[in-house]
Amino acid sequence: MAKGKAKQENIGTHEENSPGIFQKLFFWFIIPLLFILAILLVIATVFNFNVFEKAAEFTNLKSTEEVSVSDVTEQYNEKIVGLEAEVKEKEAEIEKLQSELDKAQAENQESLTVQEQLQYEIGKLQRDQDAAKQEFESILQSFEQMSAKSAAPILVEMSDDEAVKILASMQPDVLSDILAKMSPADAARYTELLSE
Repeated sequence: MAKGKAKQENIGTHEENSPGIFQKLFFWFIIPLLFILAILLVIATVFNFNVFEKAAEFTNLKSTEEVSVSDVTEQYNEKIVGLEAEVKEKEAEIEKLQSELDKAQAENQESLTVQEQLQYEIGKLQRDQDAAKQEFESILQSFEQMSAKSAAPILVEMSDDEAVKILASMQPDVLSDILAKMSPADAARYTELLSE
């Protein structure tokens, strides 16, 4: 029994001496972590890498982000101003092109009006020409129906241009009859004018 009591006492002291969770955590994680950090700091110092400066830069990064946000805002404002200027420039260009288009349309309308007037005048001239041609045809027909003896003196009294025009349009047998009834000088003159 004494042995059993000794075992129980031994077990009891053993339980009292066992480390707690915080001691295990401290021994197994915190001490090795601190040891690794110390080694890393020594290595960083050997390679001229200042961890504290990098930490300071990281903490200043937030303040530079604030500055960069204002810079970005300023840049966007400048872009907005630039784009607004570009829009105004494009609007001015559009207005200029619109005025040129309006001017061209006005000129086109004016040209159409002039074209219509010219077509009217051409139609009028063609009608006048057709009327003159009909009058000439009726005069020619009248001369062809006259006797050569009556037509010859009338033609001699007309201007040379009109007489030649009438004589040139006559049928050859009627022309020869009329020239035969003219004086030899007039017949020669008209023959010469007809041959030109």
